[in-house]
Amino acid sequence: MEKRPLVSVIIPAYNCAGLISRAIESVLIQEVSLEIIVIDDGSGDNLEQVLETYRDNPAFSFIKNKTNLGAAGSRNKGVAMAKGRYVAFLDADDYWAAGKLKKQTDAMERTGCVLSCTARELMTPQGELTGRIIPVKEEITYRDLLHHNSINCSSVVLKTEVAKNYPMEHDDSHEDYITWLKILQKYKKACGIREPLLKYRLSNQGKSGNKLQSARMTFMVYRYLGFGILKSCYYFASYALHGVWKYYGFSGKEHKKTTENQRR
Repeated sequence: MEKRPLVSVIIPAYNCAGLISRAIESVLIQEVSLEIIVIDDGSGDNLEQVLETYRDNPAFSFIKNKTNLGAAGSRNKGVAMAKGRYVAFLDADDYWAAGKLKKQTDAMERTGCVLSCTARELMTPQGELTGRIIPVKEEITYRDLLHHNSINCSSVVLKTEVAKNYPMEHDDSHEDYITWLKILQKYKKACGIREPLLKYRLSNQGKSGNKLQSARMTFMVYRYLGFGILKSCYYFASYALHGVWKYYGFSGKEHKKTTENQRR
């Protein structure tokens, strides 16, 4: 009988041939049993050729979408295929520090949380680490998350059955934020690892590259959750204030300011 991996790592890929190897190599050094599911969402570069290196690895799977599904749709497809007890999401232009998955799964076993995330260190679009850290709390509640999305998708580990029950929807907004909110609304809290185990690439090309567009999508998150106009405005104002505080408030090695909340 085939042994079930502990974690299924899902990597949506689109025109990222020059970046994805670093992401995959950072997964392969993790100290847990795993599978890697790369989903090509209609790339026009030499991605498939780059991934030939990993074809003989039994833990590696490569899927090509027949039509472009977007990052959220590709993640959902990966979740549907996942065999692991947990799923982890990683964008192809980000990468992980050693020990990330073990620290998160250990914390989830200890706390009973169905979702965990980590702090992240920012890197430039060229891949140079900046030393700027975006922290997370050790415990994140639904109320915390309503005011501020501190959960970055590339840092998330999630119980697989929960991921299957809460697919990412509404890609005209921050669909991952909606998913985390729905999960915490039911399960109450997530656990955070305060180490910057995610190395996160800043970019102006994703959904949040345009700040006005990102603001509109954040407001739509609350509307998709069923909140009325006034309640949506209240939480959006709080979200915006947290963003201003984050932009100007961090100082020191572990609390530096950043110019972006989340890319997708």
